[in-house]
Amino acid sequence: MSERLILKLGGSVITDKKADCAVNRGQLATIASAIAGARTGGIVVIHGAGSCGHPEAKRYHLDTGAKPGQTEGIFVTHRAVSSLNGAVVDALREKGVAAVGVHPLHTGIADNGRLVGFETRHLETMLGLGMVPVIHGDVVMDLSRGACIVSGDQLVRYLSVALKIGRVGLATDVPGVLDGGVVVPSITKETVAALRIGSSRHTDVTGGMKGKIDELLGLADAGIRSDIFHVSRIPDFLAGSGHGGTIVGGE
Repeated sequence: MSERLILKLGGSVITDKKADCAVNRGQLATIASAIAGARTGGIVVIHGAGSCGHPEAKRYHLDTGAKPGQTEGIFVTHRAVSSLNGAVVDALREKGVAAVGVHPLHTGIADNGRLVGFETRHLETMLGLGMVPVIHGDVVMDLSRGACIVSGDQLVRYLSVALKIGRVGLATDVPGVLDGGVVVPSITKETVAALRIGSSRHTDVTGGMKGKIDELLGLADAGIRSDIFHVSRIPDFLAGSGHGGTIVGGE
């Protein structure tokens, strides 16, 4: 396959969200092996924060912004998510993937909680060299609030359009979007209102599954298909095979 892909790793699949920044290194090694064996036109990995960032962001109320003299939360939260990013990059490099961490705090800007700018020329150059940028949910500077949290899902939406991504895959700890315990095979703007979609049962300042769907429906408007599936089905997604999950947009 020659498509350029984004693979988004949910924070709940690479950390224990009930513990304090407990990285699931075994899971990361399995994921890294799948990425190392993929044949695509380029992969961008985006990951959530899980237990490495959500608790800190909540503790310092970064969902409401930052004020002069009250910026400790920016440092503490960024340090936490950066540590997880380092673990993801290390796992990929151990499998021979030319991964490098990219921090939104350094490259993105938001306004009123929404990402409005992100430097992508270096990402294009990395992809042209066969590298795998690894980007993460992060605290960023906000023109209206001082600071805010930009989720991995918001990054997926922004960067998929900016980088002309062919397909987006979201690896989660469930087999797809569930409605009454049953996987919903496809979602559109016309069908989403009838679904009973819950939020994350763990500490999550970025909206849980409902937040994901909202971002992906925006991508569907741009003609980009998104797939939501269990983390064990990453090899199927990368190969363009069926994964038994949910498709948002596309055919």
